[in-house]
Amino acid sequence: MRATVGDRIVVASGVVGGAVRDGVVVGCEHADGSPPYRVRWSDTGEESLVFPGPDTLVRHDDEGQAAEATRGRSVTWQVQLTLVEASGSTTAEATLVAGPAGRDDDDVGALRAVGHARKDPGDAEVPLIGDEVAAGRALRRLADTLLGQAEHDISAQTGHRAHVHT
Repeated sequence: MRATVGDRIVVASGVVGGAVRDGVVVGCEHADGSPPYRVRWSDTGEESLVFPGPDTLVRHDDEGQAAEATRGRSVTWQVQLTLVEASGSTTAEATLVAGPAGRDDDDVGALRAVGHARKDPGDAEVPLIGDEVAAGRALRRLADTLLGQAEHDISAQTGHRAHVHT
C-alpha cells in the first residue's frame, strides 16, 4: 500500500455495524509512500498516525471526483440524544451534527428537535418508558426536520418546489 499527501484513507470497522471512517493523508513518514500515514479524520478533524490494515483503502488524489462518484463516499453524522426527567415527565432533545467542522461541502450544520412524554397519574413510575417515548418523538421530529431540509436543498438546486416521499 502506498499513499501521498492529499490521498483519501477509508477504514472499515472491524465489527458489524461499526462506523466507517475516512480522512485525508496530511503527512507520510516515508518518502516511498509506505505506511504509516498522518491522517486528518473528516468526522472529527483530528489527526492521528495510521498503520493501515486489510480493512483500509487508499483513494489516490489523482482519481478525483469521477472515482468518488463511482466508488461512493463516506461521511459520519452523529446524533446526540439528551434526556431530562422531572415529576413524571421526560423531555428528549435530539441534535444531529452533520458533516465535519470547518468544511462546507458536506456540512448541513446542526439540526435539533424535541420530544416530550408525560406519565399518566395512575401509572407506575418507569423512567425507561418515558425515555423511550420522548426519545422516539424527538427522533421522529428530527427525521421530519431533516427531510424538510432536503426538500429545501433540492428546491434550491432545481429551482422547482420539491417533495421527498417518505
